[in-house]
Amino acid sequence: MAGLLSKAPGGVTAREAALRALAMYRRGNSLPDEALERYTAEMPARESALAMKLLSGVLQNKALCDYYISCYSKMKLNRIEPQVLDILRISVYQIVFLTRIPRSAAVNEGVSLCAKHADRRSSGYVNAVLRKVSQAAETNALPQITGLNAEEILSVRYSHPEWLVRELCDELGSDEAELFLEANNADDVPVCAQVNTLLTNTEDVLRELGACGAEVSRHDWLPDCVLLKGAGDITRLEAFRNGHIYIQDAAARLAVTAAAPKPGMLVIDGCAAPGGKSFASAIAMENKGRIVAADVTDDKLLRIKQSAERLGIKIIDTVINDATAVRGDITDIIPHKADIVIADVPCSGFGVIRKKPDIRYKSAQMTEYLPAVQREILKGLSAYVRPGGVLLYSTCTVLKRENGDVIDWFLSENADYRLESFSLPHIGDITTGFCTLMPHIHGTDGFFICKLRRRT
Repeated sequence: MAGLLSKAPGGVTAREAALRALAMYRRGNSLPDEALERYTAEMPARESALAMKLLSGVLQNKALCDYYISCYSKMKLNRIEPQVLDILRISVYQIVFLTRIPRSAAVNEGVSLCAKHADRRSSGYVNAVLRKVSQAAETNALPQITGLNAEEILSVRYSHPEWLVRELCDELGSDEAELFLEANNADDVPVCAQVNTLLTNTEDVLRELGACGAEVSRHDWLPDCVLLKGAGDITRLEAFRNGHIYIQDAAARLAVTAAAPKPGMLVIDGCAAPGGKSFASAIAMENKGRIVAADVTDDKLLRIKQSAERLGIKIIDTVINDATAVRGDITDIIPHKADIVIADVPCSGFGVIRKKPDIRYKSAQMTEYLPAVQREILKGLSAYVRPGGVLLYSTCTVLKRENGDVIDWFLSENADYRLESFSLPHIGDITTGFCTLMPHIHGTDGFFICKLRRRT
């Protein structure tokens, strides 16, 4: 069974892969997913899935696992050898959250990991701590989180940094913030894929994906969108390779819906990589018109070109451009200003924590510079919009300082722009001209969309 120490062809078990990936991430050598791929490429699908489950589960629940460890450890957390602490976290996560793995197996495997990958003398300590956690979990007697204020309790319960919890509580209120935090720790969030209606249709894609064994369903309310579970590496699916689908969350797709591109238009996607909004625009434009996808490196643009070719999209041109300022790179290839300019700006990414759990561990200092960059990008790209055209601003975060505050600043500095209402499937009319989508409300990524119209 998956809960036992079966080995991949290279001799690495799922737990060992997760442990090594955690160590690489902890040392700052790699992102978690990239680190894990080094060890799971040759694994059977079941073992690879377990490794990913363990890695993401520990990242989702690290503070809570640490709390339980601290309750049963005679040694303070900061005195525990980092590798041993990672082993404890992986094991406690299994004991508390993974009901299909026998708790005794989780304890034994943790001790085995310790003997093989840490100081052998730590095995007895690890065994003692895990047995106490296991006994408490077995009798529903795990310790309550006490001795902390309300925001600190939320920080531990949902394993988000205190500074982020405080900011979310201030902006959303404590009840709404807790629902958001809880949604960020949801298990098995499906992969959202858009159907490329230039080449196929939703019914055929459902049949195609179902035939390859994927658990696939039609999105509840977004047309030409499907949800996949347990499909493994999506890029290996025939439907992906032949360009019938591309990966894009419903929220990002709705940003393009708000912009409303039409056949024959000129569209600039100012921070285009990885290209999803350019692809959605091209499909909405029926491959008629022109899209200029701009970004700052050749590598990013090459990936957009390759994906556009796979999708059969003919109307995308790519160009290197610094979106923080008006430069010659775009104006040299575009004789006229654009009907639509999309400014999907770099952001903190706190709206996609449920898919990328490590994002929550960004420090406040790591995000403080972002509003200034976002203002500069919005200012720079606004110069490319024709009179009467649309400027679409979006982020994958829910923080006001990166969303509404940036728009307030822009409108105060640019009297020739105004907010414009739009309508979205399922959500309805957005009369204010902007909205924030939330995972616990809409089932999407946390995402901000704002539509601005330049006066004629």
